[in-house]
Amino acid sequence: MRLMFFAGSTREGSYNRKLVRLAHRIAEANGIEGVVIELKDYPMPFYNGDLDASDGPPKAAREFRALLGEYQGVFIASPEYNSSIAPLLKNTLDWVTRVRAKGETGLEVYKSRVFAISGASPGNYGAMRSLLHLRQILEVGIGATVIPQQLALPRAGDAFEEDGSLKDKTLQEMLKAVVEALAVAARKFASP
Repeated sequence: MRLMFFAGSTREGSYNRKLVRLAHRIAEANGIEGVVIELKDYPMPFYNGDLDASDGPPKAAREFRALLGEYQGVFIASPEYNSSIAPLLKNTLDWVTRVRAKGETGLEVYKSRVFAISGASPGNYGAMRSLLHLRQILEVGIGATVIPQQLALPRAGDAFEEDGSLKDKTLQEMLKAVVEALAVAARKFASP
């Protein structure tokens, strides 16, 4: 059983990239194998139905879908842009649904693994509004299973220690609980 971790941001000081690295460290410290993926390594044009019809999904979408298929559990850290998820994250999720083998709907890769979501924001809501949208997109729009545990990290600009851990040990334990719950759910999903 392996977990994949990625943030919906490519910004160099991204709080969500920090949250992903911390979640990955927590997984490794608990003997859970995982990998951190950077969306900037999978550049895709903005989704356009005409482009999809003429050229099909871009190579990066096909590569990302194949990579997603190698992991039983996926942890996504979502920034909040104007009370919703980042365009980069939405675009990636959308393009991957367009990668289809013969007879597939494009949603199989999402329906056959389990997801955990969390988010960090400099505001007081801790990306909670983006997490509501992300959960809706994954569960309702795509048909994925998303565990109920999540972390909305507020005031993220002052939330991290120098070593990347969280200053608030209660929040650190909440993130650990999210990662552990994802691992348990991914093991169940991976079982025949």
